[in-house]
Amino acid sequence: MPISSTSDECSSSSTPRSTKVVNLLRQFTHTMKSGGSKLKDRCKKPTQVHALTIYSILSSSSSSDEYSKSHLPYGLPDSNLIEPPIDRFLTHLDFVDSVSDLYRRILHSGSESGLYVEQYALLCVVGDPKLLRRSLQSAREYAGDVHSKVVLSAWLRYERREDELVGISGMDCIGKALECPKSALIDNSFGCTQFRKIFDCCHCVCENASMKVNVFIDTGNKCEADDDINEAETVHFSIGNEVINCVRPKIASLSSPLNTLLYGSFVESSKQSIDFSQIGMSVEAMRGVEMFSRTKKLPDFVTPNVILEILSFSQQFCSEEMKSACEVYLASLVSTVDEALIFIEYGFEDSASLLVASCLQVILRELPNSLNNPKVLTLFTTPECIEKLTMVNHTSFLLYYLLTQVAMDEKMTSSNAVILLERLIEFATEKWQKTLAFHQLGVLLFEKEDYKAAQSCFEAAYELGHAYSAMGIARTLYKQGKTYLARDLIKKIISDCKRPNGWMYQERSLYNLGSKKIQDLELATKLDPTLAYPYKYRAVLFVGENLINEAIQEINKIIRFKVSPDCLELRAWFYLLVEDYQSAVRDIRALLSLEPCYMMFHGKMRCDYMIDLLSQRVKQWSPADCWLQLYDRWSYIDDIGSLAIIHQMMAHDPGKSLLRFRQSLLLLRLNCQKAAMRSLRLARNLATAKHERLVYEGWILYDTGYREEALSKAEESVSIQRSFEAYFLKAYTLADTSLDPDSSSVVIQLLIDALKCPSDGLRKGQALNNLGSIYVDCGKHDLAADCYINALDIKHTRAHQGLARVYSLKDDRKAAYDEMTKLIEKAENNASAHEKRSEYCDRDNAVIDLYMATQLDPLRTYPYRYRAAVLMDEQKETEAVDELTKALAFKPELQMLHLRAAFYESMSDFDLALRDCEAALCLDPNHKETLELYNRTLKESAEIYT
Repeated sequence: MPISSTSDECSSSSTPRSTKVVNLLRQFTHTMKSGGSKLKDRCKKPTQVHALTIYSILSSSSSSDEYSKSHLPYGLPDSNLIEPPIDRFLTHLDFVDSVSDLYRRILHSGSESGLYVEQYALLCVVGDPKLLRRSLQSAREYAGDVHSKVVLSAWLRYERREDELVGISGMDCIGKALECPKSALIDNSFGCTQFRKIFDCCHCVCENASMKVNVFIDTGNKCEADDDINEAETVHFSIGNEVINCVRPKIASLSSPLNTLLYGSFVESSKQSIDFSQIGMSVEAMRGVEMFSRTKKLPDFVTPNVILEILSFSQQFCSEEMKSACEVYLASLVSTVDEALIFIEYGFEDSASLLVASCLQVILRELPNSLNNPKVLTLFTTPECIEKLTMVNHTSFLLYYLLTQVAMDEKMTSSNAVILLERLIEFATEKWQKTLAFHQLGVLLFEKEDYKAAQSCFEAAYELGHAYSAMGIARTLYKQGKTYLARDLIKKIISDCKRPNGWMYQERSLYNLGSKKIQDLELATKLDPTLAYPYKYRAVLFVGENLINEAIQEINKIIRFKVSPDCLELRAWFYLLVEDYQSAVRDIRALLSLEPCYMMFHGKMRCDYMIDLLSQRVKQWSPADCWLQLYDRWSYIDDIGSLAIIHQMMAHDPGKSLLRFRQSLLLLRLNCQKAAMRSLRLARNLATAKHERLVYEGWILYDTGYREEALSKAEESVSIQRSFEAYFLKAYTLADTSLDPDSSSVVIQLLIDALKCPSDGLRKGQALNNLGSIYVDCGKHDLAADCYINALDIKHTRAHQGLARVYSLKDDRKAAYDEMTKLIEKAENNASAHEKRSEYCDRDNAVIDLYMATQLDPLRTYPYRYRAAVLMDEQKETEAVDELTKALAFKPELQMLHLRAAFYESMSDFDLALRDCEAALCLDPNHKETLELYNRTLKESAEIYT
């Protein structure tokens, strides 16, 4: 459809279309600058690229819009503005070697907390939230000092983002000791070891949700009855006109200085009355000291000011026992950031480490919002405050590691993040810590376009052995106009590396031109097909040649298996160029689901504004139409299309929690876990009914590894109201273990109960599919087939896979193959279908299917393992290992590491077998098969050397 009345058929011309586009852009830009009228009589061929499409849309909808005039035309995507970002994490040349070495150190050290923090830093490059969370949990489990426990428990909470749930306080406990704010304040040095297991319940659940967790204090003596004290043992402290009668030995027992005062060589030791008017104590505070000396308890119903006076007295006279009691009391009063900022100053003044810890905890558990408070930033960044924190043992690399990650997550170019990273460098002591700190500061300064300073940071990290920082050095040289130096540096990295990585060739391509650039990009994709830049650059290159369909096909190659906002934006841009507005809107809506504030066209326009502009060019669907379209997209397993429709439905009903929940499920399927969790939290906040809110809270707990708590939420929801989602959550959580016959029957009944409750076909199709899977595991094939057929009747296309499995178990492999063929024909993205169909055909056809699966989704690991196993069967050991090695270079995955270790063991290469086992166990220390292989290989290796 032409976009304006001026877009008529143009006359034949020999001028290339790309040249015409450039000329049109130049002419339009000149006209706009000179204040002239809009470009008229614009001609095109039927397949002409519409460089001015966006302007035409804007001008037709709002010709007087000054925003539009000042920012347009946007023209074609600029290849110079799609350069790949520099990864801010530690990226070792050989990931397997690095994690293997770390696992050995963890074993030999007896599980030091700091090693698990290092593990977290290494695994960040993998990007699996569950692996990262497990590392933090292990670090918290083995943390002994209060400071580390406070920081790590707050970090775990930050990863859960529970503070974003309406009605939930940052100091609330979820029932687990590792995240409980009270248990974090207990120092293991006092003998408290009851909170060692990752999923142990804390006192908040075990005893009383409102109880106070006290510091363990060994008083060393028992209180005597007042009747046993004679007058000679009484001492009178006068403050002004008031006199406080105290038991001399009791007061003396509070500290060595008080004992010396009352029984030593001071004149006060012989007096019955001592004047305390000049020490700055109130009468109420001195009475509190007297009471504590007798009962070892602070008085009830006193003001915090009185306790602060007693704290100061304790510090002045070195009474650690009473000081600890004051700190515990005051710590229980701190609940907000403002209160924490007030009390922390008293903590500094009296060297009250526990009080400072409690204040620090409140601040950290309110991240990221607390970092927006200028007073909080002052606390963590100014030399004076840092010195105060250091004096009470509350500064560390760990603290600033958390703060810098939060700051960088919130805004990469934040000046505050730079200051925090500079502090991180100051507190870095180990080599990996210094490397990480310098590299991340380099990334941040690069984003701020401070290239010389960034170069210095990258060079420091590179000198510490981080080869990946060479990319930062090269990029900063390139930005300073030193292209040849940049290229030579990357060439050296490639030549020095035994097995070059894909990112090296990708980086070198930035400094090459023409065919050399294309060759580097092809090599980069071959070595690491998950790198987005090569696809994006080739796609933009196609656009420059007016090959828009080819550009879309190229960007589709990565969107099929790795959905990201930048790739979706580029594809939407391409659709705009060919006036396929419906597809463009679909991609923009999907993009907004991932990143709600994304700016299109190299940061020049809000996505939601673009949707408004395109609304007149696309068909507007009613809510009923949206549901029909959603069923249609669901049946084609078009997750991006489904996501876009859900986004449109939310425009009709923005407060509906169910839509946010559906959005989160789709985002999880697309492996966008951070965005999925955000949608799930919004679903919980929007829920109006308690039973519904409990379900969403249950899913949040399940997704962060707390299955028992998720199950409890589901049961509580069912007790309020029987609903599909509550039963489904309970069944799903119970099924996520090795099921015995009894538990299988429970899950079956729960799914049957769920299907009896009201819900739509989309969710019931999923429940039927899950029920069929349980029936298959129980050997009830006919019942399973019925479930899958019923699911297919309501367009749950994925049920073809389950039905194929039933046919295969009944020895009808042809029917199974045909069933998977139906799925391949229907599915929008059928990589998994090709992979599964390979199980139901001969070896030659299986290889073809698995090759197709790898082409469609190189992140699927089964095809590599299958091909490697076939090569091993053919006694091609080197080729089998290479098949796994090339995949492990960009997808370090436990099953592939385990298989390669088994290959090495069969080849009697025990050192490499042990290395791969150690790397796999670093990813999952409880993987049974790998543990067995590891122990067996250790024994075989020992026999050789003895």
